[in-house]
Amino acid sequence: MNMPTMLDRALQALTKMAIEPEWEAIFEPNSYGFRPGRSLHDAMSQIHRYTSQKEKYILDADIKGCFDNINHQKLHSKINTIPYIKYLIKGWLKMGVLNEERGFEPTKAGTPQGGVISPLLANIALHGMENDLKQAYSSKEGYPQIVRYADDFVIFHEKESGIIKAKRVVEEWVKEIGLELKPSKTRFSHTLRRYEGNVGFDFLGFTVRQFSVGKHKSARNKYRKILGFKVIIRPSKQTVTNHIAQTKTIIRKHRHSPQEALIVQLNPVVRGWARSYRTQASKRTFETCDYYLWWQLMRWAKYRQGGGTHKQMEKRYWKDGKFTANEKYRLRMHNETPIIRHIKVQGNRSP
Repeated sequence: MNMPTMLDRALQALTKMAIEPEWEAIFEPNSYGFRPGRSLHDAMSQIHRYTSQKEKYILDADIKGCFDNINHQKLHSKINTIPYIKYLIKGWLKMGVLNEERGFEPTKAGTPQGGVISPLLANIALHGMENDLKQAYSSKEGYPQIVRYADDFVIFHEKESGIIKAKRVVEEWVKEIGLELKPSKTRFSHTLRRYEGNVGFDFLGFTVRQFSVGKHKSARNKYRKILGFKVIIRPSKQTVTNHIAQTKTIIRKHRHSPQEALIVQLNPVVRGWARSYRTQASKRTFETCDYYLWWQLMRWAKYRQGGGTHKQMEKRYWKDGKFTANEKYRLRMHNETPIIRHIKVQGNRSP
């Protein structure tokens, strides 16, 4: 049996502090990322819950250089653990960087880039944002709702004045830990109608938006009243474009490879991507991706054959409409992945 390493013990101690009594009082149920049971699917389920019943204004924000600029003192003050672990973390943060051109450089801010502990430390540094944001509002103003995934977060409020105030409060809050919002990725929007040139928002590779629909397709509130809109969450255009470009690159690299080798390379990419996005309204997106993939494969087949008609290519490389080399090697298309709704893990069930 392997003995736990020093890093394992440190990670266990840091994770344990999230369930200590003094931390339960400021537990943030809408903080996601880098922990079991706090996946991006949990975050998207919470967003659907916030947007399914009312029209809301949105602040879609991102923190500039989060992992590079975290204030070490502020981070240390939030780590509630034994002195030995604090000393160990301080050593990691101050270890410095070895640059090929400039030599050794001390690290005065930020967390180790690529380090296994960096995501956890970033989550600790941003802990308290949700509670402090809500404390800045009164019941008369209405409280904002926030969903944060690491350094990306989105804030909802029913009033325009409320969402403008949210940006001001968050900007002041992140300054205290040495950070700032990234102007190019921070914008206002609205879930249903155009606001400041935007409708809906993109978050974690998904596009979230409310659409006006008739009474038979409309969402209803708890009193069964027709709301006149429906929330649809689907993969974002940029995500789809990147995925299509990825499959195209793989196919071009395997122009001279046998069909079996191409299928072996494509299957993990196609199935993995489809599984990541199968929890939302992705059926039409899967069909679109399959359409582009079919044409990419047809170009591959024509290149190998030196030309020919579509029927000739399909007869050689497709069997029963499937891109198949033999019984063992068959390409699994996107639409073969069923849509399965994600069951959100309750906020207090995971540290």
